[in-house]
Amino acid sequence: MEQVVASLSTDLEREELEIVLAAFARTPRLVKLLEFITDKYFQGKTDEINEYNIATEVLGRSRNSFDASRDSIARVEAFRLRRRLLEYYRADGSEHEIQITLPSGTYIPRFSRRASPSPLRRAAEPSVVADEVENLSSAILAETPAAQKPPETGMIGVSYPRPPAFRRKTLLYGFVAVAALLLIVLGAVRFISGRKSNQQGIADALRPLNAAPPSSQIAAQVPLRLLAGYNGTPRIDSAGAYWQADRYFDGGGAFRRPDGPVARTSDPMLFEHWRTGDFTYNIPLAPGPYELHLYFVGSPQDDPKTSFFNVSVNGQSLLKVFDISSDALGANIADERVFKDIYPDKDGFLHIKFFMDRGAPSLNALEILPGLPHRLLPVRIVMQNAAVTDHNGNQWHPDDYFQSGMLSDPPRQVSSTPDPNIYAQERFGHFAYSIPVDTRGRYTLALHFAELYWSPQTSGAGGAGSRVFRVFCNGSTLLDNFDIYKEAGSLHALTKTFNHLRPSAEGRLDLTFEPIVNYATISAIEVIDESD
Repeated sequence: MEQVVASLSTDLEREELEIVLAAFARTPRLVKLLEFITDKYFQGKTDEINEYNIATEVLGRSRNSFDASRDSIARVEAFRLRRRLLEYYRADGSEHEIQITLPSGTYIPRFSRRASPSPLRRAAEPSVVADEVENLSSAILAETPAAQKPPETGMIGVSYPRPPAFRRKTLLYGFVAVAALLLIVLGAVRFISGRKSNQQGIADALRPLNAAPPSSQIAAQVPLRLLAGYNGTPRIDSAGAYWQADRYFDGGGAFRRPDGPVARTSDPMLFEHWRTGDFTYNIPLAPGPYELHLYFVGSPQDDPKTSFFNVSVNGQSLLKVFDISSDALGANIADERVFKDIYPDKDGFLHIKFFMDRGAPSLNALEILPGLPHRLLPVRIVMQNAAVTDHNGNQWHPDDYFQSGMLSDPPRQVSSTPDPNIYAQERFGHFAYSIPVDTRGRYTLALHFAELYWSPQTSGAGGAGSRVFRVFCNGSTLLDNFDIYKEAGSLHALTKTFNHLRPSAEGRLDLTFEPIVNYATISAIEVIDESD
């Protein structure tokens, strides 16, 4: 006989919707979106639940100018709602009989009854185990010996005698022993887990041992680059990388930064917007190590006495009492903080929380890269306006992190190297570089030089002694009375390498190039993490 499954009651669906809307009250945009799609659902107008109507009727886009191929706001907000519903029913709503989902690939909501726990899950819960043992014990005790009852007959006429009394007792004791053992094991696991959670430091907290991989439908693709507070089409940086509109956030407000120059960056577009207030990013990631980059810029209006805020990852402090302008040594200066060994939390999400201390947090951009265990990815910068790829396939980022100095033009042909393009141009003058690294590492620094100007064969028509300068790193002298022509001649590659460099407390290698005779120069900079 065919089984007929009754549909859910509309009253129960509406009741569940009201509970969820109340729980989402702190995210008004998601509330508005959920109300719109469920209203159309209850009215039977599911054909009107589409990207165009969501963008124009819910998210404020113009009916005359909205173009779904250029504006992904409806897809982004639907993704946020889908993820928020999943999180809610994993936690506060896990026991609700009726649950709301937004299936991937559609904007039409679905109401469904909560699935019953699987047998394995039931066996893992002590109360369920105890109930099952009690029920089974009662059933066994209720049986009578085989001698007192006739044999039972199976479906095909085969007789199955009941077990004798001593076997019934053995079974009973066995079930009780198994239940007791399960309870002991569960208690031990909880005790050990509790001790571990209390003893873990920040490194362990950033690397959960049993992080659950998020669904392939919701896991973010990395590299992931987000422009905080920005809701337009993707932007492309000087290295050709795509930066997306803001997503995965909860809370805070989005603002455009007042127009004005930003020092120490080749990509000012990263700092055109910001998100400010108390806010959190909840980013679904596949298991594994990642590298996190946070981009900030201080405002001249910031009060240095009240501009502190905090940042945590998965509940563990990352930046404490952080002040952007102090960290960057001034307002309108790009500031980047870098962290290795970043792992998603046990729920499969990376939770980055920005919250007040004495001032409101702000963030301009966020970048997540596939990481290396315990090691920062190499930093390679070439003093040119475009990226360069070396003979090993490594990409060198266009000139960045600099203050002062000038770029040379046109490029020159340099010998004594398999990668002449890396040495073809230079930054010259009295200048500095502030290269962000993780504070926990020690680093190898390679400085790549070529004398492109002072020689009988080039414009400067000079020679040894024509260019002499010093190089400092975090206040320590790396090179003194350095003369490229004296060591390598004209248009020849020259590399100077320094090991075991300790970053500053702010997580930077601050390099200063100070002229002695004529200008200092540099063609490329490479930083390698020495950690195992």
